[in-house]
Amino acid sequence: MSTIGNIVLVHGGFVDGSGWRGVHDELAREGFRIRIVQSPTRSLEGDVAATRQVLDTLDGPAVLVGHSYGGVVVTEAGTHPNVAALAYIAAFAPDTGESAGTLIAEAAPGAPVPPLLSQGDGLLFLDRDRFHDAFAADLPVRQTSFMADAQVPWGVAALGGAVTEPAWKHKPSWYLVATEDRMLPAAAQRAMARRTGATVVEAIGSHAVHISQPGAVAGLVREAATA
Repeated sequence: MSTIGNIVLVHGGFVDGSGWRGVHDELAREGFRIRIVQSPTRSLEGDVAATRQVLDTLDGPAVLVGHSYGGVVVTEAGTHPNVAALAYIAAFAPDTGESAGTLIAEAAPGAPVPPLLSQGDGLLFLDRDRFHDAFAADLPVRQTSFMADAQVPWGVAALGGAVTEPAWKHKPSWYLVATEDRMLPAAAQRAMARRTGATVVEAIGSHAVHISQPGAVAGLVREAATA
């Protein structure tokens, strides 16, 4: 058994790479070399380019990890030769021609609806008054109030960016399901994980499970790196 030494973390919409701090610290203590992609989240093409730029700098294979919309990015960017495995954290895992937008549109009746609002100029953000309950209900309100005010607008073009060749068809995948997710329902996560053939674990957590449950997320990434 050999261990993949590099970990590349890709954040989703409305947040930036600082949300990976807890996961970073867990894995760094174990000697993994970690890179965090700061995606513009304006277009899928731009976010894939930013991810591939980071992958180009690596000296060996990596586990490419995506949270939420970051799952779309890693699905498209994960065909890079330095990617040995994929890890999805409460993330979209699209098939060919699918996007985060099409997958949201396929939500089951009665599923929670993300409180998206338009900022204009093709940009979206989450209703600040509903951010805590929708995105991160298992984090302190004081923390989520800051997150709501510090949102990074998500581009409509990124929401609609379609995958061309899913990396999960070529690379082994792992998936962490957040059972209390009110942005991307757990049932949808399980369905996407099944079709990717991923190794699945579940954690009791909100959509921000990478922040509230960094140990569980790091454990999944560690498993992918050592499998």
